[in-house]
Amino acid sequence: MVNKKESSFNKKTKDSLLLLGTLIALILVNFIGSKVFTRIDFTTEKRYSLTDATTNQLESLEDIVFVRVYLEGDLPPDYKRLRDATKELLDEFRAYSPGNIEYEFINPSENPEEKARIEVYKNLTKQGLQYNNIKYKDGDTYSEKIIFPGAIFSYQGKETPVQLLKSQMGVNEQVMLNNSIQQLEYEFSTAIKKLTRHKPKSIAFITGHGELDEYKTADIGKTLSDFYVIDRVKINGRLDALKLFDAIVIAQPDSLFSEKDKFIIDQFIMKGGKAIWLVDPVLASMDSLRTQTTTMGVPQDVNIADMLFKYGVRLNSDLIQDLQSLPIPIITGYVGNQPKQEFFPWLYFPMLMPSSNHPIVKNLEAIKTEFVSSIDTINTPNIKKTILLESSPYTKLVRTPVRISFNMLRDEPDRRQFAKGPQPVAVLLEGEFTSNFKNRIPTQITNNPDIAFKDLSTPNKMVVISDGDIIKNDYKPSTDQFSALGYDKYTNRVYGNKDFLLNTFNYLLDDSGLIDSRSKEFKIRLLDPEKSKIQKEKYQIINTVLPVILIVFLGLLQFISRKRKYGKIKK
Repeated sequence: MVNKKESSFNKKTKDSLLLLGTLIALILVNFIGSKVFTRIDFTTEKRYSLTDATTNQLESLEDIVFVRVYLEGDLPPDYKRLRDATKELLDEFRAYSPGNIEYEFINPSENPEEKARIEVYKNLTKQGLQYNNIKYKDGDTYSEKIIFPGAIFSYQGKETPVQLLKSQMGVNEQVMLNNSIQQLEYEFSTAIKKLTRHKPKSIAFITGHGELDEYKTADIGKTLSDFYVIDRVKINGRLDALKLFDAIVIAQPDSLFSEKDKFIIDQFIMKGGKAIWLVDPVLASMDSLRTQTTTMGVPQDVNIADMLFKYGVRLNSDLIQDLQSLPIPIITGYVGNQPKQEFFPWLYFPMLMPSSNHPIVKNLEAIKTEFVSSIDTINTPNIKKTILLESSPYTKLVRTPVRISFNMLRDEPDRRQFAKGPQPVAVLLEGEFTSNFKNRIPTQITNNPDIAFKDLSTPNKMVVISDGDIIKNDYKPSTDQFSALGYDKYTNRVYGNKDFLLNTFNYLLDDSGLIDSRSKEFKIRLLDPEKSKIQKEKYQIINTVLPVILIVFLGLLQFISRKRKYGKIKK
């Protein structure tokens, strides 16, 4: 009897100590949790891990960012995946910014009255969201639905739209949706940055050398003004002309740069200023072909080749012909008095499909170009070269001067001639640049403290593009209206020029590293649709019956175990 009592006492003591220890551990864990915040991501591709730049941004929020997401309701499975990924990311954002991220999901089509729905659609379109008219298979029937895969971010009375679905030419819907999910963090972080910026950096569009005017760069200027201060500057030999700017844009010049202007640009770069060069080494224009059957493509020298060569690239005086090119309409005959038009690929307008994994161009839509030339990279010490855009493998290089005529469309191109392989069109240069004026100027200039000449730059970046039309939008003086950058009036399609340039500026100017989130890559783990259809009933049975059988089996095991244990005690 004593042994039983002692055993019972020891058991109660152990249980009490275990309970007390558990309570102390819970209190300790809660105390540590209130002081130290951490999250663990067990996914192989770190799907739920935010970049350091994003977490720093969220932790520094001073007020509430409210997000209205218009991706709700009866959605196809793939779009539900985009909706769920959006919600998961917003929850992650909220975890890193307690109290300063709030959101709601809204179904823009929930009103049963068509008139009211159309009014909602109009309002969302005015706010900058784009709708998608999707067709999908629901069982054995096909359905059609209008959705707005976008969100509106609000902060302290300011709003900005974010398009969740990023279209990509030549990519199937599932891959396109997966790529869109990969870019959500970058899109959301960029929207928050746009709304919360305090002191934006400044960009100067250089003028005075025949560059594109404010009308032909209106769309990119308007887009950039949401993030940066934009101005137009004529250097005109003034040493302090670029003093207040962080970056410069040289967009399609057609006149010579003076040595003094070149010196000022060179020293701007040596002292950390960023530069985007959009230069046509060959002069060719479609304007001439609208009035006559033939035009000429001739080399164009604006006296900056030596600078670019020193920095690490050479623009070649050739034109790229690419079998992967934009179509243009050609009148092939008349039906009565009406002209008959057909579309033909115009080989001088390569359609560039970004294939690099660099954050500037990853998962971008195709880029529209006109009369683009090839770029050679030079073996320059301390300079890293990254090819951002290049032509397709089916490329032909045409030396200039060259006669350009629509007559070439009469014959099918000989594919054997298009074997030059991909040709670089846009190159990112990073490193310490050597001044183009090193050992070339007198000592009174190099020793002048007001000039503060530098022959080697601080670590810096620049982008060189061999086509000024990439940044050019169409403009109608008669109506004073400009079209979206990348818009093709012949096919009524918008290409990815604007996103490419915006990503370029963000990469060059964003010290926080937000653009690194564009490098995220999520693997697609989808079921085989054919196997799913054939084995549908099998997996339904497995998912519904097997868990029940497993629970019953475990219950029986426990029953037998208890019966054996306590049956022996009774005896």
